[in-house]
Amino acid sequence: MSSELFNRLEQKVASAVEALELLKMEAEELREENSRLKQEREEWERRLTALLGKFDEVETETATER
Repeated sequence: MSSELFNRLEQKVASAVEALELLKMEAEELREENSRLKQEREEWERRLTALLGKFDEVETETATER
């Protein structure tokens, strides 16, 4: 194998390794963001459930007063 071909192969391998490292970092960032968004969604669901419960209480109180 000529030196030029070997150098080109080394460059391609180095580029591939660099691309993989960048993809790993991006995947980790996306996992962290996904986790944060899941927590945020759970908090919204909890708050919404509490509000719906209050509406149910008011509706029940109003129905029993009639």
